[in-house]
Amino acid sequence: MNRFVARAAIAVVLASTMSTSVSAHATLEVREAALGATYKAVLRVPHGCEGEATHTVRVQIPEGFFAVKPMPKAGWTLETVTGPYENTYVNHGTELTEGVKEIIWSGGDLKDEWYDEFVFRGTFADTLEPSTFYFPAIQECANGEAAWIDTSGAEGVAHPAPKLELVPAKDGHGH
Repeated sequence: MNRFVARAAIAVVLASTMSTSVSAHATLEVREAALGATYKAVLRVPHGCEGEATHTVRVQIPEGFFAVKPMPKAGWTLETVTGPYENTYVNHGTELTEGVKEIIWSGGDLKDEWYDEFVFRGTFADTLEPSTFYFPAIQECANGEAAWIDTSGAEGVAHPAPKLELVPAKDGHGH
C-alpha cells in the first residue's frame, strides 16, 4: 500500500511539473513597484516558440514608465525605438517629452529548453494610480512567435502580458 501511495504521489508531482512547464508564461521577477519610484524590470522568458529557439525579444514600454534604459546582453544586439510621450515627466529636474517606447534584443539563440532574462529599468510616474501595470512582450522565432500581450487581466488566458502591481510609495514619494 505504501508503495502505491508513493508512486501515486510521484505521478502527481510529475504531472503538475509537466503541466506547469507547458503553460509557463513570460513574467516579471519583481511583481510590485511603488508609484514615483525607479524599477528594475527582469523579464523572465521560460522557453522558445513551440520547440523553436527564440531569436528576438521585444518589450513594449507603456505610457507612465519613463527614462527607460535597457541592459545589453552578451550575444544579442540591442535596439530601442523612441517616440513622444503623451505626458511630460520630470526626471531629476529635467522635463522629458519623449523616450523609449520599445526595446528589442535580437540575434540571440534561446533554445526552447532554455530559460533567460532580459533586463531594463525606468521610473513609474507618480501621477499613475495604484493598479496592475503591463509590459507586453513578444518572442520571435524562425516560424512563429509567442506574443505575451493580453492585458485583459482575465484568468486563464493563453498569453498574458507580464505584469506587476503599482502601489503607493510607503513614505509618500518614490525616491
